[in-house]
Amino acid sequence: MHQRSQSSQERLKKILSYLVMSLVGIVLLIPLLWMVFTSLKPMEEIVRYPPTFFPEEINIANYWETINAFPFWQYAKNTLFITILVVIGNVLSNSFIAYGFAKLAFPAKNLMFALVLSTMMIPGFVTMIPQYVLFSKIGWVGTYLPLIVPSFFGSAFNIFLMRQFYMSVNNELIEAAKMDGANHLYIWSRLMIPLTKPALITIAINAFNGAWNDFLGPLLYIQNQEQYTLQIGLQVFQNQSTTQWNYLMAGATLVLLPTILLFFIAQRYFIEGMDLTGGSKG
Repeated sequence: MHQRSQSSQERLKKILSYLVMSLVGIVLLIPLLWMVFTSLKPMEEIVRYPPTFFPEEINIANYWETINAFPFWQYAKNTLFITILVVIGNVLSNSFIAYGFAKLAFPAKNLMFALVLSTMMIPGFVTMIPQYVLFSKIGWVGTYLPLIVPSFFGSAFNIFLMRQFYMSVNNELIEAAKMDGANHLYIWSRLMIPLTKPALITIAINAFNGAWNDFLGPLLYIQNQEQYTLQIGLQVFQNQSTTQWNYLMAGATLVLLPTILLFFIAQRYFIEGMDLTGGSKG
């Protein structure tokens, strides 16, 4: 009887926890649903009072009007170009640096790793002006280079995440590879990267979201309208005339769609990648 009572209590706790998480999820989804539903309404319904949550008249044409109202595909191509390079830079640099901290022995390694982690405490706004001055002096302002090149030098959190995974890989695998004549570059690229795929996918997802949704970086460094990203393009589109909220919400939905699809496709790897214990490998 005691075991049955205990199991029923655990089942009740699980049901309550799932119920609370479901309610929180619904609350967090309300702004997203409001944006999608607004993108499907005609302007007359949006400005009506009292407002309606669900569209009474679904107007898919809002999306075609939005795409044709400004150079959507040109801005999407620019954004995708930057995003792909940023993802490549983050995956390569963070995994390579983390391998050194996890598996190589060199003087003051722990001190250097502590210094890398300490950079997480520096707000981005503190380094914004010095970075702009530096990029301006070397002639990078007005190009995509300030948005892409920094991703090839790693970030503290991603290095920490990858190091945790590399630390969980058995050193005997590396020693065996060395006995077969493999160098560290070969071990990193052919042995370590396949074993830490969840962490790499997590880094790639975070890098994609950061670069795809970046507004401040392109606003600072891009000057030519033909080089605008989608985030800047939506802002310019909003400022051109009286705000057409149905078109603006349609554009925002289109911009957000790739990040949502990416998360649903790779959510299993993302959840595994955020396991900082790394699991045991090898």
